[in-house]
Amino acid sequence: MQDFTFYFQLGIEHILTLDAMDHILFVTALCLRYLWQDWKKVVILVTAFTIGHSITLALSALGYVNFSTDWIEFLIPLTIAATCINNITQPATTTQKKLPLIYFFALFFGLIHGLAFAGQFLSLEGKESLVSHLLAFNLGIEVAQLLVVVVILFLSFVVVQLLKLSRIAWLRIASGVILVFSLIWAYQRFPHTKNTHDEKVTVRGNGSRRFV
Repeated sequence: MQDFTFYFQLGIEHILTLDAMDHILFVTALCLRYLWQDWKKVVILVTAFTIGHSITLALSALGYVNFSTDWIEFLIPLTIAATCINNITQPATTTQKKLPLIYFFALFFGLIHGLAFAGQFLSLEGKESLVSHLLAFNLGIEVAQLLVVVVILFLSFVVVQLLKLSRIAWLRIASGVILVFSLIWAYQRFPHTKNTHDEKVTVRGNGSRRFV
């Protein structure tokens, strides 16, 4: 039980930290188009993202996949940028589809984010009790993500329903701001990018970055 609690808390801390701002902004970009009354759609969206990152997190923990950390760190902001661009290009009135493109974004990009989640998990994990530790870590991530979703839905409620900004304007403005951050991160994290001082970014097991 002590191990379960440790890995559960680790999963929560992996999301609810400034080092995980890229993951937070990705979930934010996914949920910006929804309000409280759209909670069923949000559940489907979060479930799609969960399926995606759970698959690659499990495969990484079991040793079936192994990708360069540098490239995963670079791809994360690209998933944010693609989601924001999809939000910005949404027409003011859209025909309702059973499976909007954003669901596929959540599923596919979840696969990439799962590889990033694996970094911290694998830095501490051995082979003993792998399944239970993986479950606890994943549950911690889900609880943290749901907290982020609740905050975003509340913020959307305030802006759209209290301040009376149109949903499409809120979606485009907020997505535009997040897009700027994601493009800056993508430039900074490109594996072959070097600054004028030839600094190299290394990624620690806990997902934090330092310059050497």
